[in-house]
Amino acid sequence: MIRRSNEKIVEFREKPFQGEGGVTSRSLLNNPDEMYGKGRAFTHCTLQPGCSIGFHLHENESETYYIYSGTGEFNDNGVISTVSAGDVTFTGAGEGHGLKNIGSEPLEFIALILYK
Repeated sequence: MIRRSNEKIVEFREKPFQGEGGVTSRSLLNNPDEMYGKGRAFTHCTLQPGCSIGFHLHENESETYYIYSGTGEFNDNGVISTVSAGDVTFTGAGEGHGLKNIGSEPLEFIALILYK
């Protein structure tokens, strides 16, 4: 399978998890069947400067971010750290996280949500 750039589902979500601004998500795989039922999201996301994904919990699933470009503030269960290109974050089942673009350029990252 090859998914061409123009075949991706693109969504803009305002104030995700009561965050600021919004996030643009481009599906890399479109549904759980494409992940053999083991995940629900594999997306390329963009947060513009000042925008954020509010802190939220994951139950029975994990979420991994691969930071592609930009600079962000990652909330890992209340511990705040700066993340930048090349960094990977992991939030396990029963844990929480949030992400804010604190730079002057777009913050781009790959998000992968897998079922426990």
